[in-house]
Amino acid sequence: MTRTILAVDDSKSIRDMVTFTLQPLGYRIVPACDGRDGLDRFRREPVALVITDLNMPVMNGIEMIRHLRADPRGAGIPILMLTTETSPEMKAQGKAAGATGWLSKPFDADMLVAVTRKLAG
Repeated sequence: MTRTILAVDDSKSIRDMVTFTLQPLGYRIVPACDGRDGLDRFRREPVALVITDLNMPVMNGIEMIRHLRADPRGAGIPILMLTTETSPEMKAQGKAAGATGWLSKPFDADMLVAVTRKLAG
């Protein structure tokens, strides 16, 4: 069974790198360009994992996570923050909002694969 991953980032190159890294392993990647777009796509189809940036226009990653966690369908979905933000304060905000994990950009492909396999199967 193909696992679907929602990749939310305002940078097309990051969405493309996530796709390039995970798609060959059998994951289906659904791209979204900001938090609002991510919420819309999440509501249209089930996903096994959400990978999201923090700083995005329209709706940032933490706001999106709060909305996802408020939705009964989003309660158990793992959410991975993939961002340039590394401060302990921002990590604490992400965790408080409901993020499952945190990876820093630029990301190591092997680390992204390992974390994805752990969280999404």
